[in-house]
Amino acid sequence: MRLGSVLLDGRPVLVALVGEELLNLSAVTERFYDVSEVLTAPDGLDVVAELLSAERGTLIKESDVIWRPLTPRPGKVICLGLNYADHAAESPYDRPDYPVLFARFTTSLIGHHRPLVRPTLSDEFDYEGELVALIGRRAHGVTGDDALAYVAGYSIFNDASVRDYQFKSPQWTVGKNFDGTGAFGPLFVSADELPPGASGLQLTTKIGSDMMQNGNTADMLFGVAETIEIVSAAITLEPGDVLVMGTPGGVGFARKPPVFLRPGDTVTITIEGIGELVNDVVDELHP
Repeated sequence: MRLGSVLLDGRPVLVALVGEELLNLSAVTERFYDVSEVLTAPDGLDVVAELLSAERGTLIKESDVIWRPLTPRPGKVICLGLNYADHAAESPYDRPDYPVLFARFTTSLIGHHRPLVRPTLSDEFDYEGELVALIGRRAHGVTGDDALAYVAGYSIFNDASVRDYQFKSPQWTVGKNFDGTGAFGPLFVSADELPPGASGLQLTTKIGSDMMQNGNTADMLFGVAETIEIVSAAITLEPGDVLVMGTPGGVGFARKPPVFLRPGDTVTITIEGIGELVNDVVDELHP
């Protein structure tokens, strides 16, 4: 199952990817207008599966839609830093013994093919290609053996970071939450379509045609199951919550010389079996 959240004629619509075509599911159900609503409804995925099996819905053109963030207003977006050994090694930090956790806010989120906004306050705008795990069941005190049962599916994230603001203090919140810097989507891919924990998938990031990151989700220091176990020991995870699983090595600030994003750049993040997330970079505009 592959689902997305879009605007069609200015209205929110839930779509499914069927072959190479988009199916407007909101045309045949008044319950769901984005992926968040599917994940938070106890029977949401079952209802959507029934619609797809019955081939219900209306075909629409991708050129007619605007992609929204996959879950436009998730309850929580919890991100992992330094979750690949090669990225930890290129950073100014030690390899972590416990996940480095920070939050993203919904005002930072954008969709596929929407502009990544380089703020006027900084020239150090960086890319980070990442796997996303989306929670489908309430999870508290979950053990590792059961943790993957709480994952509904997976997607892609660009945790674009304003580095000078990230490193102003030990807390990364500001540098990770400028408006319009967290690209998310385009598709939710149900867990049954991927290996357990989405492990063993190639993850690449390109600027234009230049390969900047080339990693594999098998190399995460803390996999999806272990992350859910650790986080849910302290923080209850709820349906629709988002775990952004960290980036492999090759980020811009660690290169010599550094490579930062500039207006006109196109960033493409591809994860095997999930798809690609594409965003152009623009400068922030002020009235």
